[in-house]
Amino acid sequence: MNYKDHQRSRQQGKVIFLGFFLFLLAHQLAAQVGANKADSIYIRENYTKMERMVPMRDGVKLFTSIYVPKSAATPSPILLDRTPYSVAPYGEDKYKTSLGPSMLFAKDKYIIVYQDVRGRYMSEGDFVAVRPYIPNKKPTEVDEATDTYDTIDWLIKNLPNNNGKVGTWGISAPGFYTTMTLLDAHPALKAVSPQAPVTDWFMGDDRHHNGAFFLMGTFAFLSSYGAPRPVPSAKGTPGYSAYGTPDSYDFYLKMGPIRNIDKTIFKGTNAIWNEMMTHGTYDEFWQARTPVPHLKNLKPAVMTVGGWFDQEDLYGPLKTFAGIERNKPTSPNTLVMGPWIHGGFARATGEALGNIRFDSKTSTFYRESIEYPFFSHYLNDKPDPQLPKAYIFETGSNQWHKYDQWPPKGVEQKKLYFHPNGKLSFDAPSASPTSFDEYVSDPAKPVPFTNEIRIIRGSDFMYEDQRFAATRPDVLVYASDTLTEDVTIAGNVLADLFVSTTGTDADFVVKLIDVYPNNAPNNSPIPTTKMGGFQLLIRGEVMRAKFRNSFSKPEAMKPGAVTEVKFDMQDACHTFKKGHKIMVQVQSSWFPLVDRNPQTFVNIYQATEADFKKATHRVYFSPKSPSSVVVSVNKGGQ
Repeated sequence: MNYKDHQRSRQQGKVIFLGFFLFLLAHQLAAQVGANKADSIYIRENYTKMERMVPMRDGVKLFTSIYVPKSAATPSPILLDRTPYSVAPYGEDKYKTSLGPSMLFAKDKYIIVYQDVRGRYMSEGDFVAVRPYIPNKKPTEVDEATDTYDTIDWLIKNLPNNNGKVGTWGISAPGFYTTMTLLDAHPALKAVSPQAPVTDWFMGDDRHHNGAFFLMGTFAFLSSYGAPRPVPSAKGTPGYSAYGTPDSYDFYLKMGPIRNIDKTIFKGTNAIWNEMMTHGTYDEFWQARTPVPHLKNLKPAVMTVGGWFDQEDLYGPLKTFAGIERNKPTSPNTLVMGPWIHGGFARATGEALGNIRFDSKTSTFYRESIEYPFFSHYLNDKPDPQLPKAYIFETGSNQWHKYDQWPPKGVEQKKLYFHPNGKLSFDAPSASPTSFDEYVSDPAKPVPFTNEIRIIRGSDFMYEDQRFAATRPDVLVYASDTLTEDVTIAGNVLADLFVSTTGTDADFVVKLIDVYPNNAPNNSPIPTTKMGGFQLLIRGEVMRAKFRNSFSKPEAMKPGAVTEVKFDMQDACHTFKKGHKIMVQVQSSWFPLVDRNPQTFVNIYQATEADFKKATHRVYFSPKSPSSVVVSVNKGGQ
């Protein structure tokens, strides 16, 4: 077969696959449309919708959409979702196509309530993003805790045939508002489920990770979320769409320094963006906006939910659960982590992500066997589901585990050390004191975060094959020998690097990767993918080195000096199976997911083109400077 025939054959194969894929997609969409239509009919036949302006203690009224069952044999519990993303559709004759965390609750005749938070859409008042909690409030002071308390009080007193018990839930930003319902909770609030909750916009959720600015997602999100709302309105502000290219790498690189975004696009009108640019360190502004320090003396039962492949808020559920645990709660506190992207537990079946199968309908299982029984017990007097302290899905082995603490008992902190010639092992280095690898990091040619051409971040990078990055000269690669037995990690992952730079600042991105054997079966849901040698991203995280000693008081790097840079990579639960390899990649850009570090010690939000410099970074692996990734190896503890 000549080259042209070979190419023609490949193209025909692609066409056949595309036709098959579109056939499957059409059937899936048809099934989903059918389910949505049936749900819509059910809701209209069985629910009455009411819209009310609920008064708060300071006189501000919040728009509240209430779905009340037309007939219920017994008084109904109330489920409340407070959102900055609109309770649409508006109008008492216009109904949602699905109700509650899942339709299981509508079928069980719950009262389902949605509310536009203060200052958003049809609610009165001024909006404050991640509004701080106010301890020891004066009678006239309000926050999200008081708005929730006042809303619940009104619902209990004004909705007929309620049973006096209320639960709250919400995903992402509504997850933040759900967490806030725990603080100074109303006595009627019995069950609370923050799901993928925004928890700290500087340390790990959405907007920053370890002080590094998440450029791509923040710009796209805030272009609408941060736009002004002069008066209450049912219409949201459309997000930015004038990219002029499908390639985010090209768009953001040509944009230049971050300061150009406001100069050319927002022009001072985006209040939340302006706050980001003003508060470039973990100052009082950011510290006041996390609820974690206040999660004490809680009365309701709590079930915090997150996904191992959450592209936005992996940090939130882990730190919310841990924050509650540190204060030794007397009420139930459960963590649920599954193999999901942001909010993936609330939709679809959860059988696969990209090229990776999970061997079961993980999302369906969660909704039917975890979420619904949790609320049913605390709100509707159904049997206790006996949920464990931590209900965790272990990727790699594709198994659910129940643990009586998280991380599990008996895990051992072990270091995966870097060695010469790209080796990685649990053995400490014995190389000479000057052993290192080095690379040149050029802000003009940053390492891309994905191999795709895309303008919106998406979630695929969280489980994407990392071979595209491994071939870059500015990415260091360390791999273990082929594993002779399974290695399971369950708990925190920590990067502990010993580095030097010719600059005065740097970013360090560390990725923990599962390398499939070359003879791995081609069992991807995407038939064209060859799984032999696949490099599955398990955990990736970035650290802005100037924050290595303090996130509030940044310090310049001393050129040429060996410096320890240690940072949280968040948690993981994964089995590296026998026959696989464990890999670590180290790089200094992840663009445009993360903004470019000029590699000079400046206020990056005010940096100019002249501040961006090439720098040579070294990563050391000697007995004196043993760079490693610390993992929590699980020997089967509970």
